[in-house]
Amino acid sequence: MLLLGIDIGTSSVKIGIVDSATQQIVASAQYPDEESPIKALHPGWAEQSPQMWWEQAQLALERCHAKKVYNPADIAAIGIAYQMHGLVLVDKDQNVLRDSIIWCDSRAVEIGDKAFSAIGEEKCLSHLLNSPGNFTASKLAWVKENEPEIYTKIDKVMLPGDYIAMKLTGDITTSVSALSEGVFFDFETNSISKDIINYFGFDQSLFPVVKPVFSSHGTLLASVAQKLNLKAGIPVTYKSGDQPNNALSLNVLNPGEVAATAGTSGVIYGVSDQLTYDQQSRINTFAHVNYTEQQKHLGVLLCINGTGSLYRWAKNNFGNGLSYTQLNNEAKKAPIGSEGLQVLPFGNGAERMLNNKQVGAHFQNIDLNLHTPAHIFRAVQEGIASAFRYGLDIMRSNGMNPTVIRAGKSNLFLSELFAETFVNATGVPVELYNNDGSVGAALGAGIGAGIFTSPAQAFSNIAPIQLIEPSSQQFEPVYQEWKELLDERLKAKG
Repeated sequence: MLLLGIDIGTSSVKIGIVDSATQQIVASAQYPDEESPIKALHPGWAEQSPQMWWEQAQLALERCHAKKVYNPADIAAIGIAYQMHGLVLVDKDQNVLRDSIIWCDSRAVEIGDKAFSAIGEEKCLSHLLNSPGNFTASKLAWVKENEPEIYTKIDKVMLPGDYIAMKLTGDITTSVSALSEGVFFDFETNSISKDIINYFGFDQSLFPVVKPVFSSHGTLLASVAQKLNLKAGIPVTYKSGDQPNNALSLNVLNPGEVAATAGTSGVIYGVSDQLTYDQQSRINTFAHVNYTEQQKHLGVLLCINGTGSLYRWAKNNFGNGLSYTQLNNEAKKAPIGSEGLQVLPFGNGAERMLNNKQVGAHFQNIDLNLHTPAHIFRAVQEGIASAFRYGLDIMRSNGMNPTVIRAGKSNLFLSELFAETFVNATGVPVELYNNDGSVGAALGAGIGAGIFTSPAQAFSNIAPIQLIEPSSQQFEPVYQEWKELLDERLKAKG
């Protein structure tokens, strides 16, 4: 019995086929080979086409089938992971009304800040566990204010994973986890937030039916099944944002457990059973995949917008055709501290952990007679690791003190240098696993379909492939100098 996981990323869509008996991946594929485009019509904007995601999902699945190492007829359930916080709008005929305003778009920051003040900061934090910031609710308010002709046509508001599930099944559903990541959910009343609805003037009919993350979100349409070479009627039994799903893929489900990822964005994600929030909303709290009214498991999330996106920028501009593996090898040639070259990795929109300021990416102390591309590649990795340390210190001040962090061996964690720098910067050991987002989505589908009797059974054969422990204090002065540079930039921003 096989499970299909679909991971709708910012850079690409990845498909994973998992054997439910062994929990091991049978086949995987992604599309496209290069990073997907992000439309930036104005500074700080970021949009993608939902139709592009759907087309990429189909092409990635086609690539997976072409490997001919499994029988598509054996697929019993489908799970979906997706880039968080994106706004997808459809009319009554399920036609997309505009491109999705995605997670790193900053246009709605001012709208969210005004809502934070008007509703009341303490009320927002205690009920929503977050400031509305530039999350999905504020993006919807931006459309209402700036594109009224589109707003009046909206039948349903969705997140990216809801849209893909709709294309597969024809049904539109959501979950408490999804509503909370959009900052539509009131944790005190355990319902859609009346404060958000009333302040922004939204009609509650815009929101889909709410179902548990692990449940049937519809079954595969016959017309779609034929096109995808799958059986009609396969249930979609799991939908989750990419970071809660990444945590699931690493078996991070219980209070105190912590996951990390360093893809397009960088995230540390810890599970708590307390309705906790940061007074400045620099870190964010959402319902975890296993949240229930009786068992309030929450995901405490630190996000850095520009991690893999910065490394890609460095590759494109200084890599001279090198692969990421070659870049990582080049970076090892430079010493710790990159001989004074410092990088602030904040060039991908407003950073929540920096109070929604747009600091920008900065390269500091370039010596034209000394620094080489190797220094640049190392300094980028060190700057990203320093940003993780900075954010983890905020999480620590809010009671999240991990003794180990689990991460998939993918993206920047493929770099031995980055993994070692991350561990030495944070002072926390890292366990690396082979799982990725598509595997997590597939295993989630197995849980939702009842193929596994419990999440524990779904991970009974999952074990770390590597443990990296702190080995040096040499990076601490490098980090302190980096932090001084960041503090200067933040003061300059006011």
